[in-house]
Formats: sequence, structure tokens, C-alpha cells
Amino acid sequence: MSKNENSKKEGWQASIPDESLDPGQHKRRKAGKSDKGGTPSPVVWHTLHADEVHQRLETNPKGLSAEQADERLQKHGPNQLAQIKRRSAWMRLAMQFHNILLYVMMGAALITAFLGHWVDTGVLLFAVVINAVIGFIQEGKAENALEAIRNMLSPHATVIRGGQTTEVDAAHLVPGDVVVLGSGDRVPADVRLFHARELRVEEAALTGESLPVEKSTDAQPADAPLGDRFGMAYSGTMVVHGQGRGVVIHTGKHTEIGRINQMLVDVRSQSTPLVRQIDKFGQMLAVAILLVCALTFALGTFWRGNAPADMFMMVVALAASAIPEGLPAILTVTLALGVQRMARQNAIIRRLPAVEALGSVTVICSDKTGTLTRNEMTVQRIVSANHVYEVSGVGYAPRGEITHDGHIVDLETDHALALAVRAGVLCNDAHLYREDKAWKVMGDPTEGALLVLGAKAGFSQDLGEQAWPRLDVLPFESQHRFMATYHRNTDDKPWIFVKGAPEVILDMCEREYANSDLAPVNVDQWRRMATDTAAVGLRVLALACKQAAPEGDGLGFADTRSGFFMLGLVGIIDPPREEAALAVAQCHEAGIAVKMITGDHAETARAIGAQLGIGVGKPAVTGAEVAMMDDATLRSVVMNVDVFARASPEHKLRLVKALQGAGQVVSMTGDGVNDAPALKRADVGVAMGMKGTEAAKQASDMVLADDNFATIAIAVRQGRAVYDNLKKFVLFMLPTNGGEALVVIAAILFELALPLTAAQVLWINLVTSSALGMALAFEPAESGIMKRPPRPPGEKLLNGFFVWRVIMVSVLMMAGALGLFLWEYEHGTSLETARTMAVNAVVMCEMLYLINSRHIYDSVMNREGLFGNRYVLLAIAACVPLQLAFTYLPWMNTVFGSAPLQPIDWLKVLGAGLLVFFVSEIEKFVIRHTGLRKRLLGA
Repeated sequence: MSKNENSKKEGWQASIPDESLDPGQHKRRKAGKSDKGGTPSPVVWHTLHADEVHQRLETNPKGLSAEQADERLQKHGPNQLAQIKRRSAWMRLAMQFHNILLYVMMGAALITAFLGHWVDTGVLLFAVVINAVIGFIQEGKAENALEAIRNMLSPHATVIRGGQTTEVDAAHLVPGDVVVLGSGDRVPADVRLFHARELRVEEAALTGESLPVEKSTDAQPADAPLGDRFGMAYSGTMVVHGQGRGVVIHTGKHTEIGRINQMLVDVRSQSTPLVRQIDKFGQMLAVAILLVCALTFALGTFWRGNAPADMFMMVVALAASAIPEGLPAILTVTLALGVQRMARQNAIIRRLPAVEALGSVTVICSDKTGTLTRNEMTVQRIVSANHVYEVSGVGYAPRGEITHDGHIVDLETDHALALAVRAGVLCNDAHLYREDKAWKVMGDPTEGALLVLGAKAGFSQDLGEQAWPRLDVLPFESQHRFMATYHRNTDDKPWIFVKGAPEVILDMCEREYANSDLAPVNVDQWRRMATDTAAVGLRVLALACKQAAPEGDGLGFADTRSGFFMLGLVGIIDPPREEAALAVAQCHEAGIAVKMITGDHAETARAIGAQLGIGVGKPAVTGAEVAMMDDATLRSVVMNVDVFARASPEHKLRLVKALQGAGQVVSMTGDGVNDAPALKRADVGVAMGMKGTEAAKQASDMVLADDNFATIAIAVRQGRAVYDNLKKFVLFMLPTNGGEALVVIAAILFELALPLTAAQVLWINLVTSSALGMALAFEPAESGIMKRPPRPPGEKLLNGFFVWRVIMVSVLMMAGALGLFLWEYEHGTSLETARTMAVNAVVMCEMLYLINSRHIYDSVMNREGLFGNRYVLLAIAACVPLQLAFTYLPWMNTVFGSAPLQPIDWLKVLGAGLLVFFVSEIEKFVIRHTGLRKRLLGA
């Protein structure tokens, strides 16, 4: 090989194409110029003609030789996606213990072990292990998203090498190989097509396009979006019709799917708001407990002169009273209950913290096709020469009517409309059928919409084919953009029907059918009506016919050149789900912004958005425009625009990052592999269960079993309820632990006899507090929960109000328990009896305060507040015999140092509990009826 030839070969090998450049870069690179005056830039393949592609890759339609293929395979490596380096299972498991909350629990376990309470130690360590195992399993699932993308690659490929067609392992494909594509094939690499015959490729997983894309061999503009590069076929997409041949230009990591795979590797999952808050809360609580214990030990030892050993045991009791042993358990149970509730509503949670994260979402970014829409093409408008008709009903169910000016049209008198409907049914290759009480279409969705229209008009496909049997057909071809069929009616008269692009059909027509008469076709009027119909987001098809037989033995293109009369235009769209519109309105009422990010065309996206109440009165932004914006500009734009069209994977990822950069908590929905990076990056990734790819599901936090946007709104409601219940538990737990701690601190500071021993504190915390608090996990969602705005993303778990409530209730519990203990002890009651009364006083306060905690601000002094949660009543009922056992069983008296009480003593204990209950209700009344709530929340 000469030096010049070697240089030429190295040139194409170095030209790793980049299909995600901004338009300015595309123009420079197509011209062979660098961005900054350096080496030549990569080739933008979709802008080149087929012969240019062959020339640049030094190949031809007969393909590479075996020697050339082997040489290039050595140079470029196999057509595979790189395997990521995974952490070992042991390392992933060890990292699950790196959590401040688990540190606190393990510290509590050490304390209980030091005290010799081995059962308590075992329970705490069990909870630690369970939490770690759950995290370990969920992390392993997240890594499977990358494996799912790799599984989309075709294992085999049909190639032409040395003029011979052969099948090879797809991993052995190289740039310059000529591949053969047929219906049912998965495209094995990124290919520039040079031959396409009726080739249609399903690219929804990569581009979000709702219908298969008709391919051609034409070059496209440099700034054409991925879905509009009709001369390209991309790795991992599926051929659904026709045949084609093309030159491999990208393999392995350089393919579109390879770039998405790399994006997924680079994207880091966001922790949920709750996890971040619990981490901060755990750190603050751990530091606070250690500081209080150290300060108390120092004061007791150096100020009061107590023996260090005695003070250490007292501090152990203080720490035991302050550590929230029940928090991890209640967190897990509350989230698990949320998972069950959401599963009953078709929302399958894959990561436990996502339950709560849904409740804090401020922005929902939704795909259009199948999520906001039905994914069932529907005729909504028919345009004839004289009238515009509206068609009611949505989806494939043949229920609806054709109306004009609000009146149902009689097709027996409107011959032009009847013939147009008949043309749509007869010139059709789809099939409408019913299965499991659902109507479905086999074939092209657009043709299916015409069949449904016919059924609504009383003209079924089966009857039509019997009365007007098809004798021949010219199938749809992308280069001709129409379909034609030849029939004979019941009178044995010949008819030819055509349907296709309006501009193509108009060229065939000489007359139009108007008011049952034939008149010269008004081309300008029809074009204007087609433009008006397309402007509202409808896909437009034209229908025409002529009463004639083919000139030859069969139907040929010569029979479609002229002589037709125009019947009408049909406007078709994938309509919004009725429930989705209500869900969008509900989200708006809840202060949640809804943004549509789709791969579909801008006009269609705007039309659907307007029907759903998304982006009304605002412009739509395309992916090409997003590519031109810097990050700062995009952050500003994304907050003010709600519809984004022709969006690529990079655009979707950038939009999610921009929203997060603006301080939003983002939920992203998607179904394709192109959505996987954005799903992983979002605070809550939501994948489609019915039509979603495995890659999307594995990258998500939640899967919609019914692919319905309304399910997201239901899940948000449940997420908010979960967070409410967690707040209620924290507001219940901290004051009870705080009250116990204040009792111990007061006794130490004032050199009093210790009202609660360490063993008694652990009894209260592990047996009563946790059991009582667990009932709050079953709290139903409060009325009006979806009328509240989302909580601020940076809101602290311990805001000013929480601090106030914790201090107030802690002091009340301390006053009731310590006051009762001192009163009894000063009046000659034994230490054991006084302590037993203090323990029961704390538990009584907890029981009644549990009822208070059902509503954070609202009163519980009503039937719903007192009896609305049966689990609260059951928890209280379960604690009563436990406390009776603690008080009266001799062996319990021995273990815990308790003593039996008299009936009058129980009245005193009840009085301590009622003090907490009524003061808490008064406090809520004051906060509700003054501006104190707002000031506390802002503190």
C-alpha cells in the first residue's frame, strides 16, 4: 500500500461521525472544516449521497472483501457495547452500611448489648441488616439498565462481502460493510441506506416517533433531527416492512445506541429528597445526642460530684431514651405500604425511596405517545368540497358519530361523504378486530383509523369487501406516497380508489365531488384546507376515486395518472386520553408543572398539548433549538416552556438537568432506550410497562402497568400521603424520646433519684413507642392533599414548626411524668412504685398524643379524628395489656423494677396524658387561627 493510500485509509478511520452536533457544527463539518481550525472534523453521513458514502468508506455495493473486513475489525474492534466495570457484590453490600442512620442504630445496639439486653440488640441489628439488604438488591437492579441496552443489539447480520450474500455474527461488522435489511430484522449497526423499497423502520425506542418511519436514500440537511434522517437506519431499531441495503458507518460505541449507553454510564442517579433529608436529620440527631450526653456526663461528674461510673450508666440511659430506634422500621414500613397502594393503582415501584420522592415532585416531564395519548390513531375531521365534518369518539372502539354544525349526518343523503368513507375502508390493508373486550388494529395505525371511521358510519370492512371485492392493488410506496385498489361493486361496475398525501392525490384529480355533482377540482381550496387541518396537529390523508377499469391486465401506475375526482380529506391524530387531561389539571392544581417532551413533530405536540392544557399560549421548542442554547439559557427557557418536540436523548437529559439546576424535583416518563439516561438522572424515573423497552424499565424508579399519565397523578397523591405520614411519625417520635430524655436530664441536673432506669427507657422505646408509631404508617391521605403546592425541594425535615412542636410536647411529657414521680416519691411512695407511675405516665402521654398526631394542624376532636384510623385504636389497645403486664406480672416487676399500682394511681396517670392531649389541641387551634403557622414554617 502506498503512502497516499495509507493516508487516505487513516482518514476515513479517523472520521468517527457525531450525529449530535449543533447546526453550526454540522455545516462546518460537512464542509470538511474543523471547529477551531485544527484537524478535519468527522463526517455527517446523512448529508452525503450514496456514492459519496461508498467513496469515503472505500467500498461499493458488492461489499468489502474478507481481507478488508478482517483488517478493519482489527482496527475498530467488535461491533459491541463496552462492558462497564461493576463493583463486586461484597463491596456493594459493604457500602450499604455507610449511612448515618444505620450508624445510630448500630450505636443503639452497642448500648443495649452493654446493658445486657441481648434481645433488643438482636432486633436492632436485624433492622440494620434488612435495610442494607434492601439497598443492595435495589442497586443491583439499577445496573441492569445497561445490560438491557446491550441486549437490544442484533446478534446476527446479513452482509454482502465480495459480491456474495452471507450471514455473519453482528459483532464482526465493520465500517464499509454492506448490510441487507428485510422485514422483521433488527438493524445491526448504524447504516447509510443506498437502496430502499417500501422500507419502514420502527424507531420509537430511539426517537419517540409514534409511527414507523418511511426510509429513502435521499440526503438530508445537516440539522435534520434524528427522526428526520430518512436515509439512515440505526442500530437496535426494527424493520417492520420492505427491504433495504446500506453501508455500515458506525459500529459499537460510536452508534447512536452506543452513545446512549455511554450517557447512561456517565449519568449519576439522584438520591431522593427524603433520603437526603434523613441523612441530614440523622447527622444532626447523632451529633445532638452525643453533645447532650457528653455535657450531661461532664456536669454530673465535675459539677455535681457524682461518681463517673454512676454518671456513665445515667448517660447510657439518656442515650437510650434519645435514640429513635423505630425510625428505620417505620420508614421502611411506610414506604412499603405506599408501594402496595400504588401497585393497586397500576404504579409498580422499583426503588423504595421513590414512593416518597413522588410526593415532592415539582415538575413532571412526560412523553406524549401512549402516555398522554391513547396510541390509537383516530379520525377527528373529514373535509369535503362543501363541508367540514367532526367525528366523535376516540381510539379504536367504533363508537362515535359524524356531525356537521352539531347535527348527525345522514350518509344515505350525503353521497360524497359516504363515498369518501367507503374509499377509506376499501383502499386499506389493516384489519380491525376485537380481543378480550378491547378493539385492536392489525396493520398500519393510520389505516386502522379509517376502518374505525367506516364502522362508525355503519360500513364495516367485511361487508365492504363482500359487496365491493378487491381485484387488484398498488401497495403504498414511499417514493409514490399513495395506495390504489381496484374493485367491482354489486352492479359489476369497476372502481379505482386511491388514498395518500394530499398533494399527490390532487395531481391525479380533474374533478371534485360536491353536493352529489361533479365539478372542476379547486386545487387552491383543497390545499388551503389541507394546510388548515395540518395546522391543528392532524395528520392529513386525501381520498379520491374514479369509475373505471385498469387499462391493462392489472392495476398499474398508468391507471393512477389522471381522471380521478376528489372525495375529501381526513384529519387523523393520536388523541389525548380523557383521564390524562383531568390528571394534568389535577397536577396544575397541586402546583406541579407538566411538560411534554416528545420525539414527534412540533405541530402535533402543540395540538395535543393544547387539548391537555399543557403549554397553552406558549411556544413549543424543538430539539434543534435546545441544542443551540447554553446551560444558563436553557435553565431559563425550560421554566417557561412546556412543550418540547423532536427531542433526542441528549436533549431530554439536558432538560432534566436544567430543571434540577433550577431547583426542581423532576419526574421523567419514557418508554424507549433513548429515554433511559434521562430516566436515570431524574429524581423519579417513570417507565411504561406495556410498550416500554427493557432498558427504560431498568433505568426507572417506577413502571406504569397501564402506560397512563393519570396513574402518575395518583402515585403523586400517594407519595404526598407517605411523606405526610413520615412527618407525623417524626412529630410523634421526637417528643416522646425528648420527653424521656428531659426526665433523665432533669434528674441528673437537680440530683434527683432517677425516675426512669435504662431498662425502663428501652421498654418504652422498643415495646410501646415503636408499636404505637407504626399505626401512623396506615394513615389515609388527608382531604385537599392535591390542592397543596409541592413542598419546597430544600425544605428541612426539622423546620421551625417541628422544633416548636417537639419542644412543647417534650416539656409537657416531662412535666407530667417527672411531676407525678416527684409528687409520689415526696409523699412516701416507694421508688419502684413512683418509677412505675412515671413509666405509665409516659406511655399514657404517648397513647393520647398518638391521636393528636393523626393531623399535624387540624383538630382531632371529631369522629374522623378520634376513630378514622382503626390501626391507631388497635395499637393503643395492644399497648394496654403490655403495660398491665409491666405493672402487675411478678417476673416483669423483677426484670424492670416495676411495682403494682392502685386504681387511684391510674387516674393520676390518665391526668398526665390528658394534659398533653388538650394542650396540643389548643396549640393547633392557636396556630390555625393566627399567623403563627406561617412564621413557624418560615423559621
